[in-house]
Amino acid sequence: MSSTVLSSVYEFCSDAAGVAGNIFAFVLFLSPITTFTRIIRNQSTEQFSGMPYIYALLNCLICLWYGMPLVSPGIILVATVNSFGAVFQLIYITIFIRYAEKPVKLKMLGFLISVFATFALIVFLSLRFLDSPSRQLFVGYLSVASLISMFASPLLVINLVIKMRSVEYMPFSLSLATFLMSLAFLVYGMFKHDAFIYVPNGIGTVLGTVQLALYTYYKNASREDLRHPLIDP
Repeated sequence: MSSTVLSSVYEFCSDAAGVAGNIFAFVLFLSPITTFTRIIRNQSTEQFSGMPYIYALLNCLICLWYGMPLVSPGIILVATVNSFGAVFQLIYITIFIRYAEKPVKLKMLGFLISVFATFALIVFLSLRFLDSPSRQLFVGYLSVASLISMFASPLLVINLVIKMRSVEYMPFSLSLATFLMSLAFLVYGMFKHDAFIYVPNGIGTVLGTVQLALYTYYKNASREDLRHPLIDP
């Protein structure tokens, strides 16, 4: 009886972590809205980078495939969150391409085509040549690589943040949502005993912490600069 209760509690906690991860991920997917509202209003992508959304789209597609029953039975919450994520990222990329300058526009279109071609190749190879256990390993390793790339991609703007001593191009909401989502799926992966989930999300949690620390430091540095007069009396 006690083992049944413990099993039920364990399953509840596992599902709760997965649902929390879905909620935080949804917040993460919504967080760029202010950025894209600005892009649409100014009709320019300014200094914003479109690469985080390219990485995120590829990650969502691979992780969606990894969470499908054909690849990994029992982790459907991974598939649901990434299906919504893929739709959001595609919308953001479309807007970015619409308002980017021509060289950037062509570059982003090339990356977008490459993402879909890569995903199609992954699905084909995993279904055509691999049995179920090998398929899970193959897609699992790819999902780890794509997750780490996605979590690291916002760090591309760190050089700009340090150079300008401003966090204008590293939105706080994006960094916070990344941290919370990573933490939730880290716990979910540990409950599911799935290293392909908890390892990359553990790295994501660390990277999210770094981004938040940088945001706090340079936000405070900006405030300190504002306290000093531009011209000494």
